[in-house]
Amino acid sequence: MSAAELERRYRRLLAVHPWEHRRTYEEEMIAVLLADARPGQARPGFRDTVDLVGAGLRARLRVGARGFTEPAWADAAAVSGVLVALVLCAVAGRNLLDQLLVDPSLPPSVRPVAPDLVDWLRLAGWGAVAVTALAGLRRVAAGLAWVGVAGWAVLVGPGVVDQPGYVVDTLPQAALAVVAAAALTVPAPHRRPVAVLGVRRLAAMVAGPVAGMALLELNRVTSPLFDATDGPVSYQSFYGLEARSELVIWLYVAGLAAAALAVLVAVATLAAPVRRRIAVLLAPVAALALVIDTALAGWSVSTVHMGHAIPLVPAQWLMLVLVPPVTFLAGVLLVRRREETLRMVALGRAADRER
Repeated sequence: MSAAELERRYRRLLAVHPWEHRRTYEEEMIAVLLADARPGQARPGFRDTVDLVGAGLRARLRVGARGFTEPAWADAAAVSGVLVALVLCAVAGRNLLDQLLVDPSLPPSVRPVAPDLVDWLRLAGWGAVAVTALAGLRRVAAGLAWVGVAGWAVLVGPGVVDQPGYVVDTLPQAALAVVAAAALTVPAPHRRPVAVLGVRRLAAMVAGPVAGMALLELNRVTSPLFDATDGPVSYQSFYGLEARSELVIWLYVAGLAAAALAVLVAVATLAAPVRRRIAVLLAPVAALALVIDTALAGWSVSTVHMGHAIPLVPAQWLMLVLVPPVTFLAGVLLVRRREETLRMVALGRAADRER
């Protein structure tokens, strides 16, 4: 009875190894482990447990690393790097226009000052990342993207203590920068983004962020004026959009939806394996933004109304750090399971046709 129990527990430990490895070596490993067991032993020893689990995890990491060399991952990384660089370039452009174009609804005392060198460098830097990636200079694009990540860490990182609200608000942009840099670091053939996207999809990816930025700026500079001498002012507001009539608000919403839809259609019409992986690469940013908007919503409101910084506890910082990688790994596992299921279904259909 103890031998059967010992074998069952050894097999449970061997489950850490990849299935392909177990299919070939499991019976041989079980025979060796049982032969080396002491008389009456019912549990694996500590040394055997550590060795089996460690070897299984290393084997799974090797298998996982080989999976990222698939052409679909290289294509998804190439497209994601360009897409994220374009989005960050549009965000930097909007931030620059916010300071260059005067908002008429703000009194002169609270209007922003002129943009500084960092604002211009952000726009030029992410624009250069997108251009060099499309031109086939992948290493240059990746280097510039990593410089952008380092710049955020140097300029924003020190504010963790005295300006945690600002740091948390910029975390999604920092996560996008990391995604762009990591995606452009993945080896890919020369000018692969252009080859995968084609002219029409690429034009949609460029036009979408630019159109969205232009609409938001147009709404900002044409927002209703609140002048006490003119009497009461009637206006409509919808998630930051402001206009004097509801019709104008919905026109802005329709324009922004069309800009987003153009990008979504460009991605959705790619090959299924590529678009699945693009979703996996971008999901960590969406998960981080969702956590900030939900789990930290009360903290954000309290920070604004208290008039001073409320520090985040270590558990909250840990959550912000762990959510993106956990989301990415979960997405990778789901994609692999989905594609393995599709492969088995295709094999079953092929066998049915042969019969």
